[in-house]
Amino acid sequence: MKGKSIGEAFERCRDEGRAALIAYLAAGDPDIETTVALAGAVSEAGADVLELGIPFSDPLADGPIIQAAYTRALAGGASVKRVLEGLPRIADGSGLPIVLMTALNPVLAYGSEEFCCDAAAAGASGILVPDLLPEDGGSLRATAARAGLDTVYLGAPDTSDERLAGAAQGSTGFFYLISRHGVTGPEGGVGAGLAEQVERAKRYCSVPVAVGFGVTTADDAERIAAVADGVIVGSAFVREAAEAADREGAVEAVKRRAEELMRGIHRAATERREAKS
Repeated sequence: MKGKSIGEAFERCRDEGRAALIAYLAAGDPDIETTVALAGAVSEAGADVLELGIPFSDPLADGPIIQAAYTRALAGGASVKRVLEGLPRIADGSGLPIVLMTALNPVLAYGSEEFCCDAAAAGASGILVPDLLPEDGGSLRATAARAGLDTVYLGAPDTSDERLAGAAQGSTGFFYLISRHGVTGPEGGVGAGLAEQVERAKRYCSVPVAVGFGVTTADDAERIAAVADGVIVGSAFVREAAEAADREGAVEAVKRRAEELMRGIHRAATERREAKS
């Protein structure tokens, strides 16, 4: 099963004159069936790319909302193998390109070659390994490329120009720009100096620049979409699902949140068109 193209998703958004919405979900929280349903919900609401977190007991840069989601998923039996087994249904149900976010240790434990091959065969389009530095990631990046997977790296506000260039140039799907210091979650909102951060990243990028961390509302999405190629939202979706009474409620809440964020993205697109006219 071949995954959808990340590049084509961004090209479609560019043709429509808007930023992409990249929706993050924690795989297996609280079970794979719920993840399948939520993936379909964000897709119906207009999301363009799905970032799927593989639960890990010691996540990097994830705040309490996603940490709790991973705890629930692991308690329900989630593992790399089970997530990959469920991935074809998630891919079919959403119709979106899927970027698997995972820590390095699970990949090494599974076997890098086997992980990339199995992920691609199950419908993944790319991988994001937050604790793998670009300067150390050449081997895995090459393995992923052989399997047909894009690689996504991250950069932060205080990343040096040299390291930012390496991360940006090593990214083949999109570049993930962290908007602020700290961990994921709605607290603190989007960081200051966003336009300058995006401009700096784009100096080194040949792929789209997407911004995440602190994105919760339509206004947050609009602010990012005005300057970046993509808006990444995770904790807001995970919290909506966790606070719902049941799966049906989770699906409805996550879809409403995605629709709200899309309204912000479309507002930014409208403002850009009006500014040009």
